[in-house]
Amino acid sequence: MPRFAANLGYLFTERPPIERFGAAAAAGFAAVELQFPYELAPSTVKAELQRHRLTQLGVNTPMGREGDFGLGARPGREHEWDAAFRQALDYVTAIGGTAIHCMTGCIAAEQRPAAETVFLKNLERAAAAAAPANVTLLIEPINPRDRPGYFLSHLEHAAAIVEKVGAPNLRIQLDFYHAQIVGGDLIRRLEAYFPLVGHVQIAAVPSRREPDEGEVNYAEIFSALDRLGYAGWIGCEYRPRTRTEAGLGWARPYGIVPKATAG
Repeated sequence: MPRFAANLGYLFTERPPIERFGAAAAAGFAAVELQFPYELAPSTVKAELQRHRLTQLGVNTPMGREGDFGLGARPGREHEWDAAFRQALDYVTAIGGTAIHCMTGCIAAEQRPAAETVFLKNLERAAAAAAPANVTLLIEPINPRDRPGYFLSHLEHAAAIVEKVGAPNLRIQLDFYHAQIVGGDLIRRLEAYFPLVGHVQIAAVPSRREPDEGEVNYAEIFSALDRLGYAGWIGCEYRPRTRTEAGLGWARPYGIVPKATAG
């Protein structure tokens, strides 16, 4: 039976960020993931998590300067990456989270060979720093249609990086939305790389709306995850068609039921 987490960078955005925790819990979610929560004090976030009995998953590393979209693979800016990663690690441990999505950045074609080396070394240092806190590092392929120039776009590339680094706390964040746009063949690729997957996310393709429309059969994806023994959460990282609660009918069969009507 799949378990779903609300990505509060996408869901419940009708509300201020601090109010989204309560909204997610009221809608029936038991876990949340964040993206860039750094404007909120960690103590405030932790209090909301405890108040609503929510499990906190991951956060993203800071984006860097305008247009960077991350720092993990940017040559010559390793000190900035180290500082950004330390900020993310301190934050996620303070709120009781378990993972950090390491954003690579957008890289010019001529810099890609150097970026590969930089990314590997940055991840090695980051994984070693995160291990004592039992924090998992995640790298996510992002499709070039939505994010042109992003360093990591193919699942196969992400798998090669995880294997090269060889750290037990480095895994792939497999967003089926991006993977469908870049390569398709989702179930076979999930099966092939499942041992390296640490977290998964969903959204309709091509709309990035609720996962009850478009070209991906998510019922089959969920069945495949169950068959493979996936025990983690499935992050809902989609843009609701209207108000978030109005589009959660797809999740009711999986236990996402408003608290007022649960049971």
